[in-house]
Amino acid sequence: MDQLFVKDKILFLINPISGTKHKKHLPELINDLIDSSIFDTETVVTKYKGEATEIVRKKLTENYKYFVAVGGDGTVNEIAKALINTQAILAIIPVGSGNGLARHLQIPLEPRKAIQLINKHKFQAIDYGLINNTPFFCTCGVGFDALIGDKFAQCKGRGLSNYVKTTIYEYFNYKPETYQITVDHERTINVPAFLITFANGSQYGNNAYIAPNADICDGKLDMCILAPFKLYKAPGIGIRLFAKNIDRSSLMHTERASNIVLERAEEGVIHFDGEPCRMGKKLEISLINKGLNIIIP
Repeated sequence: MDQLFVKDKILFLINPISGTKHKKHLPELINDLIDSSIFDTETVVTKYKGEATEIVRKKLTENYKYFVAVGGDGTVNEIAKALINTQAILAIIPVGSGNGLARHLQIPLEPRKAIQLINKHKFQAIDYGLINNTPFFCTCGVGFDALIGDKFAQCKGRGLSNYVKTTIYEYFNYKPETYQITVDHERTINVPAFLITFANGSQYGNNAYIAPNADICDGKLDMCILAPFKLYKAPGIGIRLFAKNIDRSSLMHTERASNIVLERAEEGVIHFDGEPCRMGKKLEISLINKGLNIIIP
């Protein structure tokens, strides 16, 4: 007698407020396109921040194998942090504002193609980072980009245009800080910086490449230190971000490390995967090698 084939349980978690596009059609699209011969499918629309993490942890005890983040980098973070160091597999349907991790992994931005990719169920293990024991999967950091993340989160509208407006407005009141950084327990430097980004993936999102050569499977973070600069240099820096060559700027210092301790004068805002929060004066950033399974092209 043939052994009974058991489908893999897959859960789609839709964040209804991520990004700028309506998502009412997505449950129907998922049901139409997902391979029902392989997957036993459930779809949930989340109602509040943090609910996705709670749901995933519960479903892991019910033998769910695949978890799909339908949203942006914040949604990915909520789900992925519950999956680290397990055998479960993350997938992404990128419908957020920036979609940094999905873009880095070259996951299709069109939902139909992203679902078709899931049907192929090809996956690999990627690295993830920790900042004061908080997981991140694409980038984290301090300085101007953290400030902008905080301000952007308070905006009524999302999208690239609002992000650019916020960035221009905040630049004129921003004062760069000096940081003490210890790299891989070996050496300590004091450095003034406009921003410092610790990159597992190559970009913030929207194809703004802060670490063009970042490798998400190499066991290292790219530490990107952008020096303070005069206003007239801002357009050139912006161009370099989107041209994937900011690492060649004389204002940018990039090096790879697995463990970094950053100390600053005061506690303040940081960002991780586009989400702002406040942390203390001392920040411990580390990299966990190949701790998350994720579907890739």
